[in-house]
Amino acid sequence: MTVQDLDPSAAAGAVVDDVLADLGGAHRGVVVDSPPGAGKSTLVVRAAGHLAAAGERLMIVAQTNEQVDDLIERIAAEHPGLTVGRLSAAGYLPPDRILACASVKVAQKADDLADRAVVIATAAKWATLSDGSWPWAIVDEAYQMRSDMLLRIAGRFERALFVGDPGQLDPFSSVEVERWAGLTWDPMRSAVAVLLAHNPELPVHRLPVSWRLPASAAPVVSRAFYPFTGFRSGTGPGDRRLEYGAGGMGTSYDRALDEAARSGWALYELPARHALRTDAEAVRATAALAVRVLQRGPVAHSERGSQPVRADRIAIGAAHRDQVAAIRAALGSHGAGITVDTANRLQGREYDVTVVLHPLSGRRDATAFHLESGRLCVLTSRHRHACLVVARAGIPELLDAHPSAEPVRLGVPVRFPDGWEANQAILAHLARHRVAAHA
Repeated sequence: MTVQDLDPSAAAGAVVDDVLADLGGAHRGVVVDSPPGAGKSTLVVRAAGHLAAAGERLMIVAQTNEQVDDLIERIAAEHPGLTVGRLSAAGYLPPDRILACASVKVAQKADDLADRAVVIATAAKWATLSDGSWPWAIVDEAYQMRSDMLLRIAGRFERALFVGDPGQLDPFSSVEVERWAGLTWDPMRSAVAVLLAHNPELPVHRLPVSWRLPASAAPVVSRAFYPFTGFRSGTGPGDRRLEYGAGGMGTSYDRALDEAARSGWALYELPARHALRTDAEAVRATAALAVRVLQRGPVAHSERGSQPVRADRIAIGAAHRDQVAAIRAALGSHGAGITVDTANRLQGREYDVTVVLHPLSGRRDATAFHLESGRLCVLTSRHRHACLVVARAGIPELLDAHPSAEPVRLGVPVRFPDGWEANQAILAHLARHRVAAHA
């Protein structure tokens, strides 16, 4: 019997057991690939408790302060007897949720946390240390960590567990990086890519189940962004349901909402035309759809029970910060509490309903930034119930006019799927759930 033959809980549990078993093996590193919502943070918290229970001192590396605080809060809740240190910069002010954890100590110097079983900090903070070492490290969001950052902190630990999502956004830089392309130490390759290039014998595990994405979304996201390491949903058809307390009024917005509730997806398609990046019509439609969701009093039914979908369970995603600012302004007071952010900042977060302004909507060209598969993957994989995509007609034609032409370099593995292919796959699916604006 294979993992795929097991029920979702058993399949996921079997992989986690294998990961924990490998932590006691002879390998100096273990890699775990995690699709969206597969329990990556749960694995990090469990592995931390497992190693601490074995008497190992442990450092945990995250990529942002928010991720560090999230992990601390979860570790303190699930392992209350574990002493945790929060290594921070001088300007860090602990939020109330960290101050409320009695087992957590915050300090700016590693020496002040020498008595802590687990010490957690961002990769940038760990890179400032000039001495000190730990037997074990857990690197969270390892695919979003640049390889040069791994090199800077590698001397701080002896063995490590690397956990991350290979389908999400790659590390990025605001400077030109072409000069390093193809080199084995290319700083813009992910920490995991360089690690495995130099240590191909390390075990790689893959979490097989997404507990976030519903049965309507997991196969779509899996085929588009994880064609060779697919995953399935932890729930089946009919296990989740979105219903509205108020009926619609027959507008195109309401028909899009009804389609999203029925199928889990909706494409709200505006007429084709080239537009500014902050396309006023697309911005208004994106904001209006999110507000209309709230106005109709949605209730989410799932394995967690039945809960009203309030503003804090709705998110709007866009590619650029100026688009985010324009959508926030368009929401006004009617959309108070709705999260609006870029794909980079939505990464790792979860909502019941999401509204996405497609990165290629209204564009004249398809740049590498807008075609990046990780960006679209993040935007279309944050939801537990439904995802509504706002886009102008003509994106398939735009893609046909801008075929993928990324240069092939020696020594650089070709990434599959590329952004062109992933966009085509998602658009082909959305075409079946199209609602024309103003029709």
